[in-house]
Amino acid sequence: MRELVAYFLRLGSLGFGGPIALAGYMQKDLVDERRWVSEADYKEGLALAQLAPGPLAAQLAIYLGWVRGGVLGATLVGIAFVLPSFFMVLAIAAAYLQFGGLPWMRGAFYGIGAAVIAIMARSVLKLTKLALAKNKLLWGLFGVSALVTAWTESEIVWLFLASGVLAMLVSAPPKLRSQGAALSVMSLPLWTLTGAAGAASVASLWSIMWYFAEAGAFVFGSGLAIVPFLHAGVVNDFHWLNDQQFLDAVAVAMITPGPVVITVAFIGYLVAGPLGATAAALGVFLPCYFFVILPAPYFRRFADNVRVKAFVDGVTAAATGAIAGAAFVLARRAIVDIPTIAIAVATWFVFSYFKRLPEPLVIVLAGLVGLVLSQTL
Repeated sequence: MRELVAYFLRLGSLGFGGPIALAGYMQKDLVDERRWVSEADYKEGLALAQLAPGPLAAQLAIYLGWVRGGVLGATLVGIAFVLPSFFMVLAIAAAYLQFGGLPWMRGAFYGIGAAVIAIMARSVLKLTKLALAKNKLLWGLFGVSALVTAWTESEIVWLFLASGVLAMLVSAPPKLRSQGAALSVMSLPLWTLTGAAGAASVASLWSIMWYFAEAGAFVFGSGLAIVPFLHAGVVNDFHWLNDQQFLDAVAVAMITPGPVVITVAFIGYLVAGPLGATAAALGVFLPCYFFVILPAPYFRRFADNVRVKAFVDGVTAAATGAIAGAAFVLARRAIVDIPTIAIAVATWFVFSYFKRLPEPLVIVLAGLVGLVLSQTL
């Protein structure tokens, strides 16, 4: 368990690329190389993470921790995975308020975004080999899900469920026979509640936590789907941030390792300081934690059933297709000209020929290239 927690602490500290790449890292490191997790457990975790709302990478990590160590393992892995990026975002948010914006970050993201797309594409390729094999039905479900996700720019949970049901009906059709069966304002130092607009009220903390709990509990599709949901609430409804601040928040999430949804901590910090960041992070991650540990025992208990296996295979195929569609959507926004195309292609070939090269090193180099290009173009 110590080794597993240490692994997720490292992944949370150095894992770039968002949920698609992070899921790929877990599959490569824990399934293929270290063999700490079986392929079946990984596929079940991926399917459960896609069926439940909330951040995919965090839910997958929590499930794998549950496989190895029950509720305690899930809790320790979840904390280890999220804390590094949370503290990084706190530091960046403090600097953001102190120095007034981070224009260099968008320049760095110009290169990082293109490199991340190449990492995502390689992760999707690995996931298809693991989840689909040569099954034509699963490839069909993969294709439909990828097209729908690319077209709608969101992941649709009923499509995952329908894919699971269709795979179950085709691969293991049911037999037609019957069967029996009080927070005080005075107790808080002022700096803990100081955001971009000055000191926030304690009521704002509850509003922040409740809003981000709704995001964590009702938004499917991890980082891809939660961003437009957050924009609607944070910018349009509550007017906590303006458009530029929100874009900076998304850039912070993408440039830091760990789960992309950690952008909520940056938003919370700008609204109500460190306690606002903590309230936002707890709000978005607690629902996904419970959505994993509560159904996990029952999900695994029936995982060996032939119909459940077929259902999981169908959901996994649709989930993999949705991840591919999400990569396409992000690629349209990150790869916008010849330099970004060159960065993405170069990243692909670097990882093809230097398989053990650390991903963070390539990400940093891509960010430096993007920063230089953004200043010269």
